[in-house]
Amino acid sequence: MSACVPAPADSARTKHVHPPHSPPPGPRRFRIAGADVSASIAVFLIALPLSLGIALATGAPLQAGLVAAAVGGIVAGRIGGCPLQVSGPAAGLTVVTADLIQQYGWRTTCAITVLAGLAQLGLGCLRVARSALAVSPAIVHGMLAGIGVTIAVAQLHIVLGGTPQSAVPENLAALPAQLANLHPADVAVSALTLTLLFLWPRLPGRVGRVLGKLPAALIAVAAATALAALTGLSLPKVDLPSWSSHALAALPDGPVLGMVAAVLTTTLVCSVQSLLGAVAVDKLVAARPGLTGRVRRSDLDRELLGQGAANIVSGSLGGLPIAGVAVRSSANVAAGAVSRNSTMLHGGYVVIAALLLVPALELIPLASLAALVMSVGLKMVSLNHIRTVTRHREVLVYAVTTGGVVFFGVLEGVALGIAVAVGVALHRLTRTRITHEETEGGHHIHVRGQLTFLAVPRLSRVLHQVPHGADAVVELDGSFMDHAAYETLQDWQKTHTAQGGSVDITGRRPGIRISEPVEVDDCRCRPWTAWRNHQCERPPTATAPPDAGSQDTTGVADLAGGTGGAGRREGTTTSSPTDLARGISAFQRNTAPHVRGELARLAREGQQPSQLFLTCADSRVVTSMITSSGPGDLFVVRNVGNFVPPPGEESGDDSVSAAIEYAVDVLKVRSITVCGHSGCGAMQALLSTEPGGAQTPLKRWLRHGLPSLARTPGDGDGAGGPRLAGRAAADTAERLCLANVVQQLEHLRAHESVARALAAGGADGGLELHGMYFHVGEAQAYLLAEEAGEDGEAVFRRVLETDLTA
Repeated sequence: MSACVPAPADSARTKHVHPPHSPPPGPRRFRIAGADVSASIAVFLIALPLSLGIALATGAPLQAGLVAAAVGGIVAGRIGGCPLQVSGPAAGLTVVTADLIQQYGWRTTCAITVLAGLAQLGLGCLRVARSALAVSPAIVHGMLAGIGVTIAVAQLHIVLGGTPQSAVPENLAALPAQLANLHPADVAVSALTLTLLFLWPRLPGRVGRVLGKLPAALIAVAAATALAALTGLSLPKVDLPSWSSHALAALPDGPVLGMVAAVLTTTLVCSVQSLLGAVAVDKLVAARPGLTGRVRRSDLDRELLGQGAANIVSGSLGGLPIAGVAVRSSANVAAGAVSRNSTMLHGGYVVIAALLLVPALELIPLASLAALVMSVGLKMVSLNHIRTVTRHREVLVYAVTTGGVVFFGVLEGVALGIAVAVGVALHRLTRTRITHEETEGGHHIHVRGQLTFLAVPRLSRVLHQVPHGADAVVELDGSFMDHAAYETLQDWQKTHTAQGGSVDITGRRPGIRISEPVEVDDCRCRPWTAWRNHQCERPPTATAPPDAGSQDTTGVADLAGGTGGAGRREGTTTSSPTDLARGISAFQRNTAPHVRGELARLAREGQQPSQLFLTCADSRVVTSMITSSGPGDLFVVRNVGNFVPPPGEESGDDSVSAAIEYAVDVLKVRSITVCGHSGCGAMQALLSTEPGGAQTPLKRWLRHGLPSLARTPGDGDGAGGPRLAGRAAADTAERLCLANVVQQLEHLRAHESVARALAAGGADGGLELHGMYFHVGEAQAYLLAEEAGEDGEAVFRRVLETDLTA
């Protein structure tokens, strides 16, 4: 059981040694930051009406929503692994809970909540939380969209003054009769609520910015309540019976298989929504300047333990199922919370409100709460998610999952979505198009899709249609090739070249490789040094072998300068003025035909890069190579030392600031990366330059690195400073290179356009800042991790070790 006990969030990892004559430290005082207090109030004001509205939508006692909100804040907030995530009754659980209440009754539903919490504890102990994120986002978003549609259709009946049915088809069938029998009072209150929910965040001017800090949900419900009270409208209102009659959990009563399915469904929805919410909160925290080092990255297994414990307590006390809630979590981060104290305080406020504010809560019209929940349900159908799944050709998975949830239920809809996702994956794996076209320059074979053993018969048949001795180009337009296809293609290539033909294997996607470059007699392919451009070199007297036209290289090498004999020259080992012209000529012959279509599209549509990449001018840092990017992908800014001058210190050189402003405000890039590298000459100059002396342009520019130098410990100062994962920095120069990346990110956050974009980021994403270090000798890229090391210093991790699923 020891593996299931989470470590305290703020436990010390090192022992502090006190001077022999100093008194021992006194007891640690419990302090709550003022930011946490203000954030907790903002979250409470959002959570109170939403908790009542979700309880109303499920058909549970309204107190159950308050119980779940309090337990989610206190228990999940204290134990969970995401300090700033707010848990409570979630709209995503509404449909599941409503079905359980209708089928088994309220007290058995509470027991199912307890069992689901136990299942979450088991999953947390097994440490499988991160594997849950492997579920296709199209399925998750489709599930949430289906739940949102179900909520909106059901609550529409209450908005119109009626009573919802048990399923979406019945609600849709009853809608015409409901529209013919409207209740004006309910419609008026609902219309006011929806209008304020839409307009309140959009109030213009300075007054709008001040009033906009008040939660729209609270303002909408409060205004609707005031309207109903002042005008004396007769309509159903919140009814909170005495807590003495509140129903608690009972022993499960129902068929075993049905109960197991109910527990699995509740566990699935609670866990997936909470884990995805924790990942989203991590992104929000990373976008807040100055918060990344203070708030640890989420421990997803511990988060499952916290959610499980909260569901056990909530179900035992007669509360709704609990999960992480995106709306409240986003508000918590935006309000400035810095620790888990904010979510725990909000839970305490809910307890106080449930005990002392019952008379005020009973004035709230049910139609207003229904309108509030209906708006939440509609927001769960995200147009951004639909565009994303459409772009990735997964709209069928999304649509089937959504339809399955709407018409059959959550578990059935998710099962249908998984089945369709598997079918789509198999279809993509087996659907490979292989075409053969004879042109004036030879034969062109185009392979579209994944090249597996299933396509080998067709591939072999098409390859053998190429006559002996002909020039052939094989274009691989896919991202995967298994061993059977690899051997088939390689064997044919060797046979065809031996018979006097030439083969040029290319790939539109960077990284496709058939085999490594091989030495053939005196011909060898070398890196791009002294304008050799991956071209073969021989002594002037060398004679080309018969098969010199076929090199087993593709992908980036081909696009960089040509294979298959094109662009070869009798080279010298030193650069000459004509090398530039030769390089341009090789580009026109070998590379331009492959990129002309893409460049023509970019010329028509304009550039839309998603990344601003700020790096050093060092010639060994080839940005397109180390990022596998192509035309239109990166907006690159290069200077000596990859410096970002702080605002106001440019001293007449605004080039970097102008590029940042243009990239953020005009191009709307979503990410900015500052990339340093090993062996940086600017860092060496910072370490060796003596103060004073003539202020050359280089020395004036290097002053932007002085803050980096100040934060870098020397050789005699111990380890300290930013480091690479798994090892300490090799020397002071490498420590300075790492510290410079961290320092320039701080300078970057100070720019007005960047700060504005970071502040405007939401749960669906915004501007992200990244640090990167490229070790030239290792040919290895490292990314600055979101979480600090044990000593609180920044850590750069290998990209292959980075958790890309998060």
